[in-house]
Amino acid sequence: MTDKSTVIGVDVGGTFTDLFFLDESTGAIDVVKVPSTRGREADGFLDGLSRNNTKLAEVGTIVHGTTVGTNALLERKGAKCGLITSEGFRDVLEMRRRDRPATWGLRGEYTPVIPRDMRMEVPERILADGTIDTPLDHDALRAAAQTLLDQGAEAVVVAFVNAYANTAHEEEALKVLAEIWPNEHLTAATRLLPEIREFERTSTAALNGYLQPVVASYLDRLNTRLGEEGFGGDLLIVQSNGGVMTVDTARQLPVRTALSGPAAGVIASAEIAAAAGFENVITCDMGGTSFDVSLIAGGETHLAAQTSIDFGMVVRSPMIEISTIGAGGGSIAWVDDAGILQIGPESAGSIPGPVAYGQGNDRPTVTDANVVLGRINADRPIGGKLDRLDVEAAKAAILKHVGEPLGLDAIEAAAAILKVANARLAGALRLVSIERGYDPRDFSALPFGGGGALHAGALIGEVGLKSALVPRYPGVASALGCVIADMRHDQVRTVNGILGALDTDALAAQARAIGDEGLALLGDGGISFTGRDLLVELDMSYLGQTHTVAVPVALDALSDRDQIKAAFEATYDTAFGSHLENVAIRVLNLRVSAIGRRPKFDLRVLAPTTDTKPEDAIASRRQMYADGGWHDTPVYDRLALAVGSVVAGPAILEQLDTTIIVELGQTARVDDFGNIVLAAD
Repeated sequence: MTDKSTVIGVDVGGTFTDLFFLDESTGAIDVVKVPSTRGREADGFLDGLSRNNTKLAEVGTIVHGTTVGTNALLERKGAKCGLITSEGFRDVLEMRRRDRPATWGLRGEYTPVIPRDMRMEVPERILADGTIDTPLDHDALRAAAQTLLDQGAEAVVVAFVNAYANTAHEEEALKVLAEIWPNEHLTAATRLLPEIREFERTSTAALNGYLQPVVASYLDRLNTRLGEEGFGGDLLIVQSNGGVMTVDTARQLPVRTALSGPAAGVIASAEIAAAAGFENVITCDMGGTSFDVSLIAGGETHLAAQTSIDFGMVVRSPMIEISTIGAGGGSIAWVDDAGILQIGPESAGSIPGPVAYGQGNDRPTVTDANVVLGRINADRPIGGKLDRLDVEAAKAAILKHVGEPLGLDAIEAAAAILKVANARLAGALRLVSIERGYDPRDFSALPFGGGGALHAGALIGEVGLKSALVPRYPGVASALGCVIADMRHDQVRTVNGILGALDTDALAAQARAIGDEGLALLGDGGISFTGRDLLVELDMSYLGQTHTVAVPVALDALSDRDQIKAAFEATYDTAFGSHLENVAIRVLNLRVSAIGRRPKFDLRVLAPTTDTKPEDAIASRRQMYADGGWHDTPVYDRLALAVGSVVAGPAILEQLDTTIIVELGQTARVDDFGNIVLAAD
C-alpha cells in the first residue's frame, strides 16, 4: 500500500474489533477481525494492524466507530455524575414524560443514570422569554459542586430551566465551576441542545456527563498509543447520525457516539443494498452485547431527532433511527424466579467472554448455544486469537443454568436459548417495520456484525421477511461504513413562533449563520472532501399539537412563507394522509446540518473473481442441530463461492469475520457484488 493513501475503518465492539483497510490509490482492500480487549481497546486495534502488516506511519486516515458509549449506557457502567439544576426541577429526569417501562400496571421502576442524591438545586430563574427573574446564586452553586465532589462525582452537568431562551446562567455557572472542578468534565445542557423542552435537554446532557469520563479516557488512551506507534494522520470518530467528527469534538460530546458503531454499519448497509438493487432492507447488527436494527425504505436511511437508548435514556440529537436491545452473542441466558428463560441484557463481553472461550465465565451465552448446536466452528474461532472453543464447558454451563432449572438436557436447552434469542431479535424487527406501518414481507434483512448472519435465516421465517442480503464481509460492515461515512455537524435553534407572524428573512439569515458555523467546523477538521452540503429542516406542527414533523426546506426557500407552508403540508400528508385547513402552523425548531462528502469507492471491488463450483468450495462437513434434529451439514468456504453459485440448506458458510447459516428449506445465492441472498425455496 502506498504512503499515506491508506484509510482504515475501525469498529471496536464489546466482543470484537473489526478493521477494514482501503488503499485509495489502488482500490485494494483487506479485512481483519480480532477480539476486543475491554479496558485496553487500543491493544485490540494494534493487534489488528499487526495482522495486516500495516505501519501506522503510512496511514493517512483512521475512522473509528465505537460501542464503548452504547455498552456503558446499556450496562449502566458510566461514570459517577452529578446534576445542578434550577430550584424545583431536581426530579425532571425521574418524571420524564410520565411514561413507564411497561404498558400495564400502576407503576414502573426506573433509576436515572444520575441518582437523586447526586442531583442538586440552586436558586436561579430565567423566564420563557429569556428575561432573568432570579440571579444565579454563586455561593449555592459552589456548595452544590463541593457536595458532588465529596460524593465522588467525576463529572457534572448544568441544566437550568428555560436556558434555551437565554444561556447566560448556564455559561455563568460553567465559569464558576471551572474554578473548583478538578477536571474538564463539565456539561452545559444548552451547549449540547439549545432547544425547548426541559426533560429532553436535561436527559441528553445527563447522558453526556455520564459518558464523558469513560469515552474521553478511552480516546485519550487510544490517541496516545497510536502516536507512540508513529501515527500522524487524521483520527475521526463516527457519530450516531452516520457522520464523523474530530476526537476533540467527541471528547466534549460523547453522547453523540451513543450509537456510533451501529450507525456506521447502517451507512455501509445503505450503500451495499443500493448497489445490489435492494430498496427496502432492515439492518440487523448483532454484536457481543447488543442487537441493533434500522429500517432503510426506498433506499433512504432515517434520522430521528430523538432516540431512547433504553427506557428513560432519551437523547435529543439527530441519530440514524436505530432500535437497540441487550441481546448479542455474548448475552447471558438465565432462568428467572418464575421459571422463564431470559436472554440478556447482561453480557459476558469479550473478557471473560462466552463460556466456550475458556476465560473464566461460567454462565451460558447465545454464542455458547450456537457452539453446542454445531452452528459455530469450535475448531476455528472467529478472530483467530483462540485455538479452539470449549464445547464441553459450554454444554455443562447450559445444562447447569438453563437445562436443569427447565428440565431439559443440554441440547434441548441450547435449542431453547436460540429460540428465545430469535424471538427477541424478531421483536426488534417488528418494532421498526409493522409498528411503523411497513409490511415486513416487502423487506429483506441485512445482517452485519459477527453474529447477525447466524440468525438471519431464522429471522426470515420468524418475521415473514422476503429474504436476507448478507454482505461480502458482514462482520466488518461497521468498519466499512467508517471508511465511507461523511463528516457531519448538526445544529439546532428554537424558533417557537407562528408561521404567519414569523420574520422569514430573519429565519433565513439565522439558518445561513448556523450553516456557516457548520462549514467552518468542517474546515477545522483538516479533511479533504469531494463536496459540501447544507441541509435545513424545520420542526413544525399545527398550533395546539405536542408532536412535530421534520420538514425539509431548501435554504433559499426559507424567506418564502408560502414555500415553507407547502413543504409542511406535503410532509404532513405523507405522515398522516392529509393536512388541515385554516389552522395556524407553528415553527418550533430550526435544524441545519453541514455535511462534508468524503470519497467513496466502487463496491464491485468486493465481488469474487473465482469460477469455483459450489461443490468444490466445500471445506468440511459437521453435525448441525436444526428443526429438532441433527443434520450432516456441508461447510463451505464462503469467500470461495463464485458469482451465481447456489447452495441449498441446511448448509454452513464460513469466513474470517462471520458464519452464515442456511436453514432447512432455504437457498443461498451469490450476487454480482459477492453478497449472499438467502431466501426460502
